[in-house]
Amino acid sequence: MIVLKKEKSLLYKVEDLVFSYYLGKQKIEALRGLSLEIPASELITISGPSGSGKSTLLNILGLIDKVEGGKVFFQNQDISLMSEKRQNQLRKFQIGFIFQQFHLIPVLSAEENVRYFLSRQQLSKKEIKDRTEDSLNAVGLFEHRRKKPSELSGGQKQRVAIARAIAKHPDVIIGDEPTASLDQKTGLEIMEILARLVEERKSTVILTTHDAMVQSFSSQNFHIQYGRL
Repeated sequence: MIVLKKEKSLLYKVEDLVFSYYLGKQKIEALRGLSLEIPASELITISGPSGSGKSTLLNILGLIDKVEGGKVFFQNQDISLMSEKRQNQLRKFQIGFIFQQFHLIPVLSAEENVRYFLSRQQLSKKEIKDRTEDSLNAVGLFEHRRKKPSELSGGQKQRVAIARAIAKHPDVIIGDEPTASLDQKTGLEIMEILARLVEERKSTVILTTHDAMVQSFSSQNFHIQYGRL
């Protein structure tokens, strides 16, 4: 009997993507006809030198920047044809973000930082409580849940940021060099957490990085230079 290998579904499909911006009077072509496909339920990295277009691509995939030229499909839907309301729904419910600088609210504890964003999703109090506890346990930080960011190490702050992202139960987590400000050991621990999310929860994780260690966790690395793949 011949067993056919099941093709993975695509989360994103990018076709001839073009994006530019102005730095003073100088026009910067950040992306120049870039095309790629990102499958669902994998850990993907995007590498390239500074100014190559990595962060711009991430901002477009996260629906932060608009598609200027070309097409971007998310779960087979053309992003540029979506209403602003639909894009806001995707950002709110289906896309999680992890940033290099954490962006935690300093006056809130770790669990309050996670709960704050869940409280805007019309969830029941029990669901918010369960998701908060589950996500903090997933990143090994439940015992520190009552500490504020000033009482946490850099690695612990990033774990809170990851917990905040995964508590949404998103289809994709997007991270812009999330280990760049961490030491190698802590960065490795963060990558092990993200790899487990892909394995156990079938999430998709997309990260920009300069770090070969981070790339070693990916099933596929896209290298961008001068706005091209």
